[in-house]
Amino acid sequence: MHTIERARLWPKKSLDEIAERGLEAKNADSSPLIRGRALVFYDTDRPGQKMNAIDTDQITPSAYCVSTSLEKLDEKWKTGAFKYLMPNFRERVHGGENFIIAGERFAIGSSREMSPAGLKAIAEEVDLEMVIICGENMGDIFRKNALNLGLHVTQSTEAVADAEDGDEFSFDPDTRKLTNVTRGKEYTPIPLTPKEEEIRDTGGIFAVGRREFRDSVMREPEIVWPDAETARGMTTTEQIVWAHRVDKNAQVKPGATLRVYADLLPASDGTAPFSIHTFNQISGGRTIFPRQIAVASDHFVFTGKASDDLQTEISRQFVAQQGIEKPYIASPGDGIFHFYFPEQGLVYPGQFIPGADSHSRAYGAYGAVGFGVGSTTLGFGWATGYVYFTLAKQRRVVFKGKLQPWVSGKDIVLALLAHWGSKQAQGMSVEFVDAGGQLPIAYRNTIANMMAEGEAQNGIFAADDITYDWFDKKGMTDLPYPRIAPGENAHYEIDETFDLGNVEPMIARPFSPGNAHPAEDVAKERIPFDKAFIGSCTNGSYNDLLQAALVIVAAREKGYTKAATEFVIFPGSGGVRERIRVPDPRLHGESIASVFESVGGEIRQSWCGPCFGQGPDALEKDQVAITTFNRNWQNRMGIGGQGYLASPPVVAASALAGYMAPPSALGLTWDAEKYGI
Repeated sequence: MHTIERARLWPKKSLDEIAERGLEAKNADSSPLIRGRALVFYDTDRPGQKMNAIDTDQITPSAYCVSTSLEKLDEKWKTGAFKYLMPNFRERVHGGENFIIAGERFAIGSSREMSPAGLKAIAEEVDLEMVIICGENMGDIFRKNALNLGLHVTQSTEAVADAEDGDEFSFDPDTRKLTNVTRGKEYTPIPLTPKEEEIRDTGGIFAVGRREFRDSVMREPEIVWPDAETARGMTTTEQIVWAHRVDKNAQVKPGATLRVYADLLPASDGTAPFSIHTFNQISGGRTIFPRQIAVASDHFVFTGKASDDLQTEISRQFVAQQGIEKPYIASPGDGIFHFYFPEQGLVYPGQFIPGADSHSRAYGAYGAVGFGVGSTTLGFGWATGYVYFTLAKQRRVVFKGKLQPWVSGKDIVLALLAHWGSKQAQGMSVEFVDAGGQLPIAYRNTIANMMAEGEAQNGIFAADDITYDWFDKKGMTDLPYPRIAPGENAHYEIDETFDLGNVEPMIARPFSPGNAHPAEDVAKERIPFDKAFIGSCTNGSYNDLLQAALVIVAAREKGYTKAATEFVIFPGSGGVRERIRVPDPRLHGESIASVFESVGGEIRQSWCGPCFGQGPDALEKDQVAITTFNRNWQNRMGIGGQGYLASPPVVAASALAGYMAPPSALGLTWDAEKYGI
């Protein structure tokens, strides 16, 4: 059973060789004012308005999230910054436009730390400092990454509203006071927490890690669960954070920044190189073995590009050097880490898992606190065993009502995101309650996973009978943490009920998962497409693929025997890919794979590439796809392509119909005995 361990020293290393560093005092002299001009991102659809919801895919397109060596980490990050949204961005910053102005929800999405690191490096190329100015809500992972790296981020809705291109600005790094010199106005941005201020003032994440490294190596990790009375006033997330505190007297309340032990610290081949660099910078290299580490080669492995192979080789060499073996590594084809690591018994209820991928929120399906972090936070965790974590406000969604025909986890989360609208989860931690006990782990995985798109800190289902039954069937019965549930007096900033009886099969149009509509309505438009994709970390489980195969078997009896367009399946893991070759009695002795292949479906390797526009299946300009992926942002699945999102049954039905439609369009009537999982 995977557990938290004390730091392990390299052979022939001793604690005496690890230097003790004190707190680096802030320079007594005031920092000089940062001066420059405004570079505004305007919304082309709303003349004069600032652009909202700029995601990290637009800041650093996936093709530029590559490092060919540890010595040249940021080369492509700088080249790719706003490549398609503002092609002359680098030139404008070099010309003195170093105050970047955007609207609400800036830098949402991916955990890619290439974005803040690349932006900061562009300004530094010409001896400038960059300042980001955005609205009250911004991507929580980007914000944390920026603080770690020393990129100035300020949140002031008023400053954003007043700013125009070319306005003269100044920023005081000591007080964080922001001034629009042209308009003669001063602004006080949203304050940082005391611990965030300390990290900012004393050198960022590398300096903090070096200061705390020796003490962290000496410390014995201790997980202590709250007593019944204390737990009564806490959510599931709060109880897990409380148990994992490094400082046992630290208060667990929204807004508090705490040091929290991590049970697992997973990375991908895309995020690992910067994590490795951070770990080496903090630990000095070859002093301790990285703690709680797991690395999956799942993002850039089947692209056929030499540069991508070099990036993957960085993490391959590192884990080999550190003696890390399966199941803590996933080789190309082993699986997407959100599927692979739970399969391997590394994820279980009660854990605290910061992962260097935004969809690490998927671990909430298993009763764990899973959330996305950047590479520097992960590398810090590999060195110390813990991360700094600022607890968000808590929010609850109680699922009531009876699931309707053909409705799955994907339909639920798309309907929820549509219901939340432009504000989404407002960065809160979301507790999901399956009041009717209807949602299998496959559905919960999809819902928790897509809290990344819902802009929640994390989403969690407290472990219940459904959860423990899933572990029992995998032979994982001796789980180390106690069974917990949200306390009856827990406080939720927003407490809502979501009626599953009102949810229909859904299809999300470009360019937002929240732009979701009933599939029956979309079907009336008979929208054609070029490709149909099933799989990814959102819907790549055996049960996801089984539900799609059941639709195909029934549709064949209605005369639908061939997919109308290219139809491709990406299993969530290599294990799932093998299992779908085994005959299943629910398919009358056929296997899932043979059912897909009988209508022209092709089974690919298990990896992430097509979801973020990499590899041979990426969309080309003007191509359209209906997919079970998690994001359909502009250029996400390929430059100039358009992605629609739906559940496995809807994508399977659409592939056979030749236009976007639910299974009912094929004349299929819901039968829980036939199609339920």
